[in-house]
Amino acid sequence: MTFAPANAATEFAALLHEHRKIVFKVAASYAWTEADRADLAQEIATQLWSAFARYDRSRPFTTWMYRVALNTGMAFARAETTKGRHFPDTGDADLERAVDTTAGPEDTQALVLLSQAMARLDRADRALLLLHLEARSSGEIADILGLTPTNVTTRLSRIRQRLAAQLS
Repeated sequence: MTFAPANAATEFAALLHEHRKIVFKVAASYAWTEADRADLAQEIATQLWSAFARYDRSRPFTTWMYRVALNTGMAFARAETTKGRHFPDTGDADLERAVDTTAGPEDTQALVLLSQAMARLDRADRALLLLHLEARSSGEIADILGLTPTNVTTRLSRIRQRLAAQLS
């Protein structure tokens, strides 16, 4: 199905707006400061638009969107590591701003701890855990990340074990 550029732009804008939380969650998972999160969210949106002409409409949009967003987030994190920039040791202020402001104090603290634990994971495991926390099925996670469902289940089990050890 071919779309005229105006129709594609309208369709893309509507889909991006509907699923914008995916962009913000990925940006919060791969960028540590407010400014970097904003830059990464903009870069994700740009990459989504650039790749939109190749989106296969027979597949779920969110699966495709996660794949593009996570690849962009991982590339961003890789570039930040190359620049020598890592997770800042400036307290939890940036992390607290990145979590849900409607959460209670206990929930906020738990989210901050989870964010810190996720920051210690490598980029691929962070993507896997993010999708799992989004209640995506093993099959959908496998499709997004290019893994097998069995590999997803095994890696999630190992991630849980590492996080349990870190958080205990």
